[in-house]
Amino acid sequence: MTVSEAKKRADQSPYDRLTALGLTLPPAAPPIANFVTHVIEGNMLYLSGQGPTYPDGRRHSGKVGDAVSTEEAYEHAKLTGLNLIAVMEEALGDLGRVRRIVKVLGMVNATADFIEHPQVINGCSDLFNAVFAEKGIHARSAVGFSSLPNAITVEIEAIVAIDI
Repeated sequence: MTVSEAKKRADQSPYDRLTALGLTLPPAAPPIANFVTHVIEGNMLYLSGQGPTYPDGRRHSGKVGDAVSTEEAYEHAKLTGLNLIAVMEEALGDLGRVRRIVKVLGMVNATADFIEHPQVINGCSDLFNAVFAEKGIHARSAVGFSSLPNAITVEIEAIVAIDI
């Protein structure tokens, strides 16, 4: 990327970047149990775990490393990241209030011998970096689980610093 391309990208809003990526924010999904999708405390936004669910309720399920490939699960993590951004938008009213994505926890429903958890969760991280530019660079954990709710392939939660 040239200096002028980097400057142009830095001048774009998160909405401009979503449009450039050909993405539209879905409605924020309601919680599946007794919790809320987000909590704002001070200048921090805590996002509950989201999964690879489409607005019509379809979701990706299965074991990564068995019926689901790393590449497929990467796309599932990207979809999950889009769902997290939808919750950010609902919580904040404007994605321009995101000061920085601070921390991401990515959970992968994986076989016992699966070792590519980071490559899967890169789907979400790459999306955050593309949409929020330097504000999207974050600390992260990517871990494997023997199961996730509704057998979804990935679940991701995030902590976001915001402008009040």
